[in-house]
Amino acid sequence: MSTTLAVELPQTAAFQSDRDHTPNITSSRAAASLEEAPPGVTVATVKQRWNDPPINKYKVAVTFLSFFIVGANDAAYGALIPSLRTYYNLSTSLVSVIFITPFAGYTMATVSVTKIHMTLGQRGIAIIGPLCHLIPFAILSAKPPFPVVVCVYGMIGMGNGLVDAAWSAWVGDMVNANAIMGCLHACYGAGGTASPTIATSMIGAGLGWWSFYYLMAGACVLELVTSVTGFWCEDGETFRRNNARTEPDQGGGSRTTEAMKNRIVWTLALLLFTYMGVEVAIGGWLVEFMRQERHGANLESGLVSTGFWLGITVGRLVLGFVNDRLGERVALMFYLGLAIVFELLFWLISQFVVSAVMVAFLGFFIGPLFPVAMVVAAKLLPKHLHTAGIGFASALGGGGAAVLPFIAGLIAQAKGVQSLQPFALSLLVVLVGLWLVLPRKATEHET
Repeated sequence: MSTTLAVELPQTAAFQSDRDHTPNITSSRAAASLEEAPPGVTVATVKQRWNDPPINKYKVAVTFLSFFIVGANDAAYGALIPSLRTYYNLSTSLVSVIFITPFAGYTMATVSVTKIHMTLGQRGIAIIGPLCHLIPFAILSAKPPFPVVVCVYGMIGMGNGLVDAAWSAWVGDMVNANAIMGCLHACYGAGGTASPTIATSMIGAGLGWWSFYYLMAGACVLELVTSVTGFWCEDGETFRRNNARTEPDQGGGSRTTEAMKNRIVWTLALLLFTYMGVEVAIGGWLVEFMRQERHGANLESGLVSTGFWLGITVGRLVLGFVNDRLGERVALMFYLGLAIVFELLFWLISQFVVSAVMVAFLGFFIGPLFPVAMVVAAKLLPKHLHTAGIGFASALGGGGAAVLPFIAGLIAQAKGVQSLQPFALSLLVVLVGLWLVLPRKATEHET
């Protein structure tokens, strides 16, 4: 007779897999792997809380800081593009190359995040991720030639991909993951809210675009110190013990290979690729759109970008507590429907103030999609694939933040910046389709 040792913890109703119906929560420290478990006993893992063990409170705060920096970097593009174009005498299509080069970094993060975890543990992410921020920001503050700017943005992409994948996978497996994940990604939105205003104000005060990266480099020093101190004890052995396979490995390949063969992972990856693409495409080109199409001044247009990212932040904070009540599938369909409505209003009503309000509401309703997708991934995937699967999906999503804004820039160069809105609208419709095909249970799409 088979026995399952279990400790019951709160679970949300939506998107639960069949394995969730049997409480699957036993301390992984009690048995590091199936091979070490007593005969006939099924090993599962205990879900951590944000405040238990107590060190998690500090670790969660560290991840919040990392996401703030990632958001600040991503949102600053829109405010810096006019200055970069003038300083380097670039066309719209050429300056948009800064969106595409991070894709190389995200690709490196995709293939390396699991290897880093298995070898160095979360400690490795805590060192490598912040360094991939600090070094490029220090170089950018020295106003290097534009080819160097393009190259270092690729390194920033790797840092973003590593911390995004690692900390999303970790938080996504906690108790009350919707709320904590909402707060984590709200910090991304908070960084995105702050940086356009700061960058625009610094440039408006006569400082060069590179001055903004003095602040970013300083923030990354704090990120590096706090990350290393928080996750120093989480080495590779600890990670392997806490993320042991809960079922025999029949393929004989790595966890990354196993994750890349999983249809759920690919569906989530395409969803996040599209989502991050539309988010950064709107945020990255919003200042230019408001200047050219709504005839706004630099400062006013920068504030509109701030409003968009503020909407994302507030949406993630507020709606994260709503998702558990509605269920993820219903909640996200409702949010996406409203997002399409506000995108249409933003596009079709040409008044500056109305456009500013509509794009803020657009940000509010698209904001929760990324954290909800991370929570869903943690529910649908077996625990040993959380880091590999969520890492691959979120890193590929970061590639969308590079590729789709670049495509938007090419379209804007050929057809004018007004073409960005139908492009964004079409991506929102694609998101609806991808969300609909995401399975409710892991068994529907298991390899």
